[in-house]
Amino acid sequence: MSDRKPIPERWLMTDERMGDALWPALRRLPPGSGVVFRHYATPAAARRVLLRRVRRLAHARRLVLVVAGTSAIRTDGVHGGARAGGIRTWPAHCRGEALAGQRAGADALFVSPVYATRSHEDAAGSGPARSMRIARGLGVKVVALGGMNEVRWRRIRRFGFHGWAAIDAWMR
Repeated sequence: MSDRKPIPERWLMTDERMGDALWPALRRLPPGSGVVFRHYATPAAARRVLLRRVRRLAHARRLVLVVAGTSAIRTDGVHGGARAGGIRTWPAHCRGEALAGQRAGADALFVSPVYATRSHEDAAGSGPARSMRIARGLGVKVVALGGMNEVRWRRIRRFGFHGWAAIDAWMR
């Protein structure tokens, strides 16, 4: 597909708990980074308004924007869900979910949690080696998610991860 953008190395995962910290977090991302717009609990009309605002800023900053769930608003791709053109990312917390992502044609798997994280307080991190094994051999780029930041990224990229994603790391 000629309009498909490259898979970014750095990603911001959005959600409701970010509140107004979303805007400075988006500005902290280097150009070429990615944003997974989630905001699952936001009512539909407010979610559309917020997504439009995020899309404007993402476009202005040359960020790749994918949306989780359904949306009539055009983005650079989707996270999980039905293929709507552009790139497709997929959540993978276990080997079965990674295989489902591969079968669905995912361009990148977000494997989590690599480390303990506030997003999944009940789950201990799997660590980089075990997390990478979830997606090993599937021919899909692997993005580390869960307790990630730039320092941890530099330590674990040698395991074969394509990139990393976070919420809190971009809010600081």
